[in-house]
Amino acid sequence: MSSADLERGGGAKARRTNNNYYVGNSDQEWTSWLIPMFVAANVAVFVVAMYINDCPKNHQSSEGACVARFLGRLSFQPLKENPLFGPSSSTLDKLGALEWYKVVYQHQGWRLLSCIWLHAGVIHLVANMLSLVFIGIRLEQQFGFMRVGMLYLLSGFGGSILSSLFIQNNISVGASGALFGLLGAMLSELITNWTVYSKKAAALFTLIFIIVINLAVGILPHVDNFAHIGGFLTGFLLGFVLLPQPQFGWAESQYLPANSSVCSKYKPYQYVLGVLSLVLLIVGFTVGLMMLFKGENGNNHCSWCHYLSCVPTSQWNCGNR
Repeated sequence: MSSADLERGGGAKARRTNNNYYVGNSDQEWTSWLIPMFVAANVAVFVVAMYINDCPKNHQSSEGACVARFLGRLSFQPLKENPLFGPSSSTLDKLGALEWYKVVYQHQGWRLLSCIWLHAGVIHLVANMLSLVFIGIRLEQQFGFMRVGMLYLLSGFGGSILSSLFIQNNISVGASGALFGLLGAMLSELITNWTVYSKKAAALFTLIFIIVINLAVGILPHVDNFAHIGGFLTGFLLGFVLLPQPQFGWAESQYLPANSSVCSKYKPYQYVLGVLSLVLLIVGFTVGLMMLFKGENGNNHCSWCHYLSCVPTSQWNCGNR
């Protein structure tokens, strides 16, 4: 998504007072370094995964020959085994892919986070990293590395929890849950900072359209839409907590005489949304983790929820999710 889609009208937020313009402190723009580091880390992990995979040495199936053998031990698994140009599922599992049984019964809870740094193939990696650069750099420039870093990691964690509750027979990898968390945070940021946006309706419809299209892709087979949904909901709630912007005039009011009226930093509705979202986050994470480590299957509590991740058609089946 381009920054122009959701940028405040005219760039910086400004308002005329006594023939002068002032700009609020929320217009500070940080240099983006964390998102590029995340991209570099994901690429590095993929290279390590391919090095460990070593298809020419370890491939012993009838699925065909390794792809791009000129890459040596970095060559890809046969396309019949992995059409995304990547390593084998056993290599991904070895390196920390999300696997319900190992999280619950082998006490490998670290997989809830390690899986968001792994990717199934080059296509998967490139798609996610382009999205991360497109969305994440603008958010980091506007809100800083601390808040965007928390959004990314906690959204990825939330996506892994929901995925583990509903998909228990397959492994899952990818940064998609974290990326959907950034999209969710963009939506809640637009809502909580509604008064400082121009062309509000256009920005809202554009963002909702992008979110709906991306979630709709998740109903295809072999796509973990539960990670998308869990990440989106986590990021959406976190956006109300981490991304409210001070109302106009708050920064300037700090320099008024002591007996002058000082406006509140945030509007009442921003406080309300922040507190409610924080409570929902804590409750959601607590209930989700309790259900997960008790070994519960979310499908037993929601008979139709499996359609959120895959809708069977005459062209494909969803398999045993």
